[in-house]
Amino acid sequence: MQESLVPPIVGVIGGGQLARMMIPRAIELGIELRVLAESDGMSAQLAATAVGDYRDADTVLAFARDVDVITFDHEHVPQDVLAQLIEAGVSVHPGPAPLAIAQDKIVMRQELSRLGLPVPIWASVTTPAELDTFLMDNGGRVIVKTPRGGYDGKGVRLVSSSRDVADWFEAGDPLLAEELVSFTRELAQLAARSPSGEISLWPLVESIQQDGVCAEVVAPAPALTAGRSDAAAEIARSVAEKFGVTGVLAVELFETSDGRLLINELAMRPHNSGHWTMDGAVTSQFEQHLRAVLDLPLGATAARSPWTVMINVLGGPTSGTIADRYPIAFANQPTAKFHEYGKAPRPGRKVGHVTVSGDDLDDVVYRARAAAAILKD
Repeated sequence: MQESLVPPIVGVIGGGQLARMMIPRAIELGIELRVLAESDGMSAQLAATAVGDYRDADTVLAFARDVDVITFDHEHVPQDVLAQLIEAGVSVHPGPAPLAIAQDKIVMRQELSRLGLPVPIWASVTTPAELDTFLMDNGGRVIVKTPRGGYDGKGVRLVSSSRDVADWFEAGDPLLAEELVSFTRELAQLAARSPSGEISLWPLVESIQQDGVCAEVVAPAPALTAGRSDAAAEIARSVAEKFGVTGVLAVELFETSDGRLLINELAMRPHNSGHWTMDGAVTSQFEQHLRAVLDLPLGATAARSPWTVMINVLGGPTSGTIADRYPIAFANQPTAKFHEYGKAPRPGRKVGHVTVSGDDLDDVVYRARAAAAILKD
């Protein structure tokens, strides 16, 4: 009788679209994927083997009992829960130390500054007077962020007076104040690192924002110099190595009007700026993340085509479902690849994305935008 093989088991905390997009890659690799979802009916419900509160240590420890490694759909698992996982002997990637940096933007700025990596001028402010002083010293208009929990434009305000964030000061927590950077575009460098230290990097991409939400990604970023690509790669490599990141890492960057690169944000998980890799790279970010957290050799990251454009479907149709639009979308844009997240349409919500690859950038952009437009009102 042939001996049955036991596949490695990866437990993912969080049931959003990032966990959902790991599922097909896990199936292809023969990996068993288990998901701890926050509630029923989430994007990754196909692999949701448990539903519960990721902030509750007993829930998380019970979920992690039989898996080979724990990884994440988001970075919000509390440090005390992560510590209990480590104490129980669970393999956790990325680990508590790098996640602590991703969880708090003030800590992130402190650690990046400590390592001499390029960041905007910043300060931790605890009173309106401190913010007003920072405003006077930095041109009278600055960006203020809540250190925890903000994403997709949430928890970020452009302010000209401390009165603009009076409600945030009422909470009593420090706020992150940053100079208003004069930038020409936003870039993102995606990397992956395994526990044994192997690092791979994808081509540097340009991301286009809409109301604080990533709307489009162009891979590779147009009009790149070799020096710019090398600088972004070195920043990502330094972050991954010095912070001990394992799994996929996204470094969001400002390309400034005076030719510098400044780090805007870090994400220690698969990231929206890397969705293009699902169809446009030899190894997608989701496959690479699974390889990395299991400490398997990493895959090649070269682009499959000269250009790939990813367009987020924001909001979706006001009536019916995205699937209702497929007959028209497929007929009109047969070269597009459609990815749907299993989420109810809602204004501004990411409910899917579209990718198109090809040789001519203008044509690829046109086809990708046309395909995405069919799926939303």
